[in-house]
Amino acid sequence: MGGGGFGSPMDIFDMFFGGGGRMQRERRGKNVVHQLSVSLEDLYNGATRKLALQKNTICDKCEGRGGRKGAVECCTNCRGSGVQIRIHQIGPGMVQQIQSVCPECQGQGERISAKDRCKNCNGRKIVREKKILEVHIDKALQSVRKAAVTRAEEPVIGMKDGQKITFSGEGDQEPGLEPGDIIIVLDVKDHAVFTRRGEDLLMHMEIELVEALCGFQKPIVTLDSRTIIITSHPGQIVKHGDIKCVLNEGMPIYRRPCEKGRLIIEFQVNFPSSGFISADKLPLLEKLLPSRKVIEENEDMEQVELMEFDPGQRRSHYNGEAYHDDEEDTPRGGVQCQTS
Repeated sequence: MGGGGFGSPMDIFDMFFGGGGRMQRERRGKNVVHQLSVSLEDLYNGATRKLALQKNTICDKCEGRGGRKGAVECCTNCRGSGVQIRIHQIGPGMVQQIQSVCPECQGQGERISAKDRCKNCNGRKIVREKKILEVHIDKALQSVRKAAVTRAEEPVIGMKDGQKITFSGEGDQEPGLEPGDIIIVLDVKDHAVFTRRGEDLLMHMEIELVEALCGFQKPIVTLDSRTIIITSHPGQIVKHGDIKCVLNEGMPIYRRPCEKGRLIIEFQVNFPSSGFISADKLPLLEKLLPSRKVIEENEDMEQVELMEFDPGQRRSHYNGEAYHDDEEDTPRGGVQCQTS
């Protein structure tokens, strides 16, 4: 049972399929993911963001060999496998195979003497370098092109929160492996006024009751720093919760730079506080407003008054006398009547 074991479950798969699976997996390095925070203005107007990243690159002094030519020797401890296998007997006829990284070559499968090691990378074959990536967000918004020291990929359509921008082959380098990708994930910050929904922009607007009834003009600063005036003409009533829109003031539309989506506005009408007008002027105000419905009272009806709601209040009031509605406030023996 102490024969050549499997280093990982996938080794069994490789045994049946000739090792091709492992070779295919190991041909390419890991992808590196970075998050880039952008504003809604960046998506609207276009912007360039630079990212300074640290990445592994193959040492150009030794060309990834780790030392001078011919100085690399096969590790005699692991015979080039990079792993050390020990057999441990755990019982009669039962053994356990333990695999660990070779301590002599640190899993590399080869060794370089100290005098022959590359002074630039100290025999590690790779060096740590700073990489500047540029992410260009076009003014057309929906199209994004990417640039770095090397040539970037084609534009990505439909930029949005969570959009991934891929720099192919810009990941960490390692001898014998194809570099992975650097993937930039856009994180669109919340805007103080606008919320994006596809090609549209959404916002809330507070207006006073007099503005809702008699018209108003409200300035709005757009994402490209223009000021537009939202106008409601006198007699054009705006109710609380109404949703209206302004055409062509949303996000730019891809491949139609002169067209934009809608600016959608949800209105909140602020009513005046109690006592804003004296009692003697209320009849005058009532004459200006639409008439209200008057009910005819009869003896079967009972009048009650509205009070301010207090979530923490646990008492009910009736005819000026308070009573508790909690069960624990009621005597357990029922109601006791006093007789004279």
